[in-house]
Amino acid sequence: MPTPLITPRGYRTLKQELDYLWREERPEITKKVTWAASLGDRSENADYQYNKRRLREIDRRVRYIRKALERLKVIPYNPSQEGKVFFGAHVEIENEAGDIKHFQIVGYDEIFKRKDVISVDSPMARALIKKEVGDEIEVRTEAGVFVWFINNVSYTKESI
Repeated sequence: MPTPLITPRGYRTLKQELDYLWREERPEITKKVTWAASLGDRSENADYQYNKRRLREIDRRVRYIRKALERLKVIPYNPSQEGKVFFGAHVEIENEAGDIKHFQIVGYDEIFKRKDVISVDSPMARALIKKEVGDEIEVRTEAGVFVWFINNVSYTKESI
């Protein structure tokens, strides 16, 4: 089970998605389903079948988001985190070959459709937590052990 944490930005994004799905997209799709159903034979009506399927997808996503918003704990910025890696940190790391990576440590519900984040449950994030700029970390994965150096740690100072 993923750790139930979320950044203020992630929480706002989920709320916006829920609002959009429930207040805009769902009513529009419902109208299309009603219209398509009024045309008669539903078994061969592609508009009806497609929009009915989309309506089920929307309802499934709405249920998921509502449950997620209830269980997730929003972790706002805290000045005591400065200088160390904790949840919500923006981190720059570098390996011995000079490869540099930038990312933010976020909750599971924030990692989709984004390439600039990693999950707090990932091996990299677990190795980074409580470390400081200048520290060397070892990340153990199925592919082996990798050594990284922490170049920078910063936070977005925001709340819900």
